[in-house]
Amino acid sequence: MNIATKPAVNLADVSDAERQARVDLAAVYRLCAHYGWDDVIYNHCAMRVPGEDTKFLMKRHELLWTEVTASNLVKVDMRDDLDESAGVNRPGFTLHGGVLTGRPDVNCSVHVHTETGMALSGLKHGLRMISQQAMRFHNRIGYHPYEGITEDFGERARILQALSNNRALILNNHGFLTVGKNAREAFVLMKYLMSAAEIQLRIEATGSELIEIPRDICEKVAAQYQSHDAGRGAADWPAYLRVLDKIDPSYRN
Repeated sequence: MNIATKPAVNLADVSDAERQARVDLAAVYRLCAHYGWDDVIYNHCAMRVPGEDTKFLMKRHELLWTEVTASNLVKVDMRDDLDESAGVNRPGFTLHGGVLTGRPDVNCSVHVHTETGMALSGLKHGLRMISQQAMRFHNRIGYHPYEGITEDFGERARILQALSNNRALILNNHGFLTVGKNAREAFVLMKYLMSAAEIQLRIEATGSELIEIPRDICEKVAAQYQSHDAGRGAADWPAYLRVLDKIDPSYRN
């Protein structure tokens, strides 16, 4: 059995709710890889285990994102102090464990270091409200100053303070983080944040005058999107899974 097919658990031995959480998180990893947001074995996504508030799932440190499956995700306790000897990436464990500890409303978190995201995260003015994609984040995004690789548990409190009750966090000179009550929300928010960043960088590169959307309209659209995401927006998650199933359904294993 090779490293990618070695299971951490037998899916028949876990609850239906945990099995679904595992499938959804594996799908998030595969979708992120599909859109080119992965970085070999680095960066990370996490999912709280249903019914076990202090436990969460993340990928094994040595696996490619395209090798993640429902059964090879590792269950860890956010109260522990773990590193690669435990089979998980310490910076990932530090970041996601801290977020899930401090935000009980969050069940899934996605963190990536794409070049587009890092480029935007290095701009002092941050994300601008110049596209519909950016509207989801009006008054709903935080900023955290760069402190180095996220290994120090002391940084957790500062990350949480910057994230506050927002839907996303720009870690300056570092990357993006999105959070949601489920896998769909965290993933879709990352998709739109990445799109908003790409659009902004392209527009700014023209050197032309920008059309800033009025704040009242920004807030209107942000509220519309929150309502959309809590309702009919959920219909897109099965569609994303169908995309994956056509590419490689092994994430479900």
